Amino acid sequence: MRIVNVAAAALLAGTMTGLSGGALAQERTVKITGFGAKSGVVRVFGVNSEAAMKAAAEEINKAGGVTLGDGAKAKLSVEFLDDRCNAEEGISVIRRIASSDAFVAVGPTCSNVAESLFGILQKKVGDTSDSGLQFPVFADVAAKGGLAAISEWAFRNVPSELEMYKSLFAWLKREHPNLKTIYGGVEKDFAHSNATYGVMKKQAEENGFQLLGTGEWLLNDTNFSTQVREMRRTNPEIVAISAHPFTTCGVLREMDRQGVKPKLLIGLTSSSSIETLQGCAKQAEGIIIPTSFAPVTPEAKAAAENVSKQGGSMDLHSAAAYEIMFILKDVIESQKIMAKPDTVQADRTKMRQGLAALKETKGLLGSVGRTNDREAIKPYLYVHAKDGSWQVLHKPSS
Repeated sequence: MRIVNVAAAALLAGTMTGLSGGALAQERTVKITGFGAKSGVVRVFGVNSEAAMKAAAEEINKAGGVTLGDGAKAKLSVEFLDDRCNAEEGISVIRRIASSDAFVAVGPTCSNVAESLFGILQKKVGDTSDSGLQFPVFADVAAKGGLAAISEWAFRNVPSELEMYKSLFAWLKREHPNLKTIYGGVEKDFAHSNATYGVMKKQAEENGFQLLGTGEWLLNDTNFSTQVREMRRTNPEIVAISAHPFTTCGVLREMDRQGVKPKLLIGLTSSSSIETLQGCAKQAEGIIIPTSFAPVTPEAKAAAENVSKQGGSMDLHSAAAYEIMFILKDVIESQKIMAKPDTVQADRTKMRQGLAALKETKGLLGSVGRTNDREAIKPYLYVHAKDGSWQVLHKPSS
């Protein structure tokens, strides 16, 4: 985040026109830098995060902007950098951001990137023997469980997939007691998919479902005939796919081609998106996915419309980015962040302290709890694909 300091030009203009100091302060801008995948197979997640951050910044600016520690008002602007879902590039990006006068960054998209770059942050605040980067990073998408525990400078606004799938499989057991067998599929080379498949498998087995087998593929694969042929051989009643929209659709289309028709489909959180419907709405019909976003509240509906105007779509990941922008505004104001070049390190410390002190934040589906490990406890629901759209199937908390 940088301050675009127009003080000199504004001073000259103010002298010439007689503008007040308050008017001059209104010309300040605080840049929020996001980063994530904007190229490659998962680029859509970065595109959506950027659109969500810009939509939120526009809303904040329309309401008057943010009040800085010296009382000045500032507008928010958003810059978004591409790490290409690559750990080395993610580390390079975060070092570049930290070398500027930014006091926080939002990202990344991919869990493998988050896991690596959180590792270069100082692990424990105040540890003088640790030369790690002292820079707060607030993740919006990277969903693999427990990542914020890597560093006290790391924060996340992502739902707990353990709790979501624990709830989902218990619900399936109650609602579909006649279904007994399940077959799994997973993008083996993608950290999020792989970790969540472990969660799905454990919860399925703990709820009495018999796992008949697991098909494995890679994120960039386009042919799934072998995996689906093996799935067909076992004739499962349930198929659970832990993969992103691109290969989820590839597998579903192949299942359709080979005539594999399970009684129930389960998907990965990240596939409860418009990309899945655009890629394979017919084959995805009925698939059930837990998610922390659906346009079911006035705030969520308005946010989704605003993100669409910015060229993105709202899902559980971009919703997290949208929420983060409002959280940052609140922390900037409560911690009296100055956002000046000579207060950068002090502002970073204030931002970290402010984020760490949060016990609850506002979310698009309701209040979001914050844990001592800097993770979020988000409300969630189950959606299913029906007639080319995502519709709410069940609200566990209701």
